[in-house]
Amino acid sequence: MMLSILRRRAVSQGGSSSSILGQSLRCIQPAAPGLRSTAGGEILPQPREFGHVRSLCHMTRIISPGDLVDAVVPFMGESISDGTLAKFLKNPGDRVEVDEPIAQIETDKVTIDVASPEAGVIQKFVAKEGDTVEPGTKIAVISKSGEGVAYVAPSEKTSDKAASQPPPPADKSDEGKPKPKVESASALEKPKKATSPPPPPPKRSATEPQLPPKERERRVPMTRLRKRVATRLKDSQNTFALLTTFNEVDMTNLMKLRSDYKDAFLEKHGVKLGLMSGFVKAAVSGLQNQPIINAVIDGDDIIYRDYIDISIAVGTPKGLVVPVIRDAEKMNFAEIEKEINTLAKKASNGTISIDEMAGGSFTISNGGVYGSLLSTPIINPPQSAILGMHTIVSRPMVVGGTIVPRPMMYIALTYDHRLIDGREAVFFLRRIKDVVEDPRRLLLDI
Repeated sequence: MMLSILRRRAVSQGGSSSSILGQSLRCIQPAAPGLRSTAGGEILPQPREFGHVRSLCHMTRIISPGDLVDAVVPFMGESISDGTLAKFLKNPGDRVEVDEPIAQIETDKVTIDVASPEAGVIQKFVAKEGDTVEPGTKIAVISKSGEGVAYVAPSEKTSDKAASQPPPPADKSDEGKPKPKVESASALEKPKKATSPPPPPPKRSATEPQLPPKERERRVPMTRLRKRVATRLKDSQNTFALLTTFNEVDMTNLMKLRSDYKDAFLEKHGVKLGLMSGFVKAAVSGLQNQPIINAVIDGDDIIYRDYIDISIAVGTPKGLVVPVIRDAEKMNFAEIEKEINTLAKKASNGTISIDEMAGGSFTISNGGVYGSLLSTPIINPPQSAILGMHTIVSRPMVVGGTIVPRPMMYIALTYDHRLIDGREAVFFLRRIKDVVEDPRRLLLDI
């Protein structure tokens, strides 16, 4: 109502209502109890809801539509149609810069940031955590000028405080009148007294198992990544004829090779020489000798791949991801170590992209970094086999008729027996064993 009066007075004085409303109004003091004054000096009836307001000392400027921009969910990849709004990284009223992340979207494969399209202040959120969102969905509104952000004005605080205080005493002229409020209050109390308490829960029988108290349980929704991993692994068991074969590898020579050249390797290539690059090179050699392990069943056909893309399983706090080393057959030790180092860092900090995990023709999973002695890994669809590495343990071995301690590792190959026979699987593991135990074979291609 106040704004309508100001607009009419501005027009009658030859001014523009928008020019007046576009600025902050000065404080408006009430002229007397029950009355209030306008900016032009007019005395108007004071509404009851403003009776306890001492002054209107602030009013938010009206924002032009061009000042507001929307923060929307970005494109998440060809195979991803939606995601879950995991959490907001900022709060309404926070200052943000261009491309600064304000929220995280959790998908089946990776976590994607929603960045601010402009520098400004977050005015409000239009979505909440836990919502399922699609690319292009608006989740927040950014004010480029930083105005119009939701907050509690001084007048609102005063009104709330006044509302919480008890009403003033009634006039003496009203003392003889009945008090309907007391009667209505007592009338409301009657139904509450008549309400019967809920029946007690049924007692457990003596034979029923006693579960832990509910206050010691926590129910947490599964992340989309965890649900996706669970679905894929179960599909793998339901689809493939899984079979696992084992072998053991003497790590003496590969560990000596790393020990002898680790300093020179780091100085020249800027990355440490690890054991994983040796197993990747050994897997490439094994896949070239047994190409059926690099193939896959598609309906009634077999697809043979003339490239070798090695997926490396990486455990992260949010779940298991498998970044891919592309064209591993064309890479040397240094290139493999650099690529593994880059992908592992991205996977750990959550910046790995969908494209960096797409595809892959064969997977290597190293459970040995966690101390696993032996396991049967599950195939990563739509691949046909997976190599499992395990921890290195010093064990007594017979070498040249003498028992000596050797650093030994168990290796396991799980494969799709519909496509791969035991013969090919055993030959593949024997090739891994031969190359790791004598890396010179790679130089001579024997």
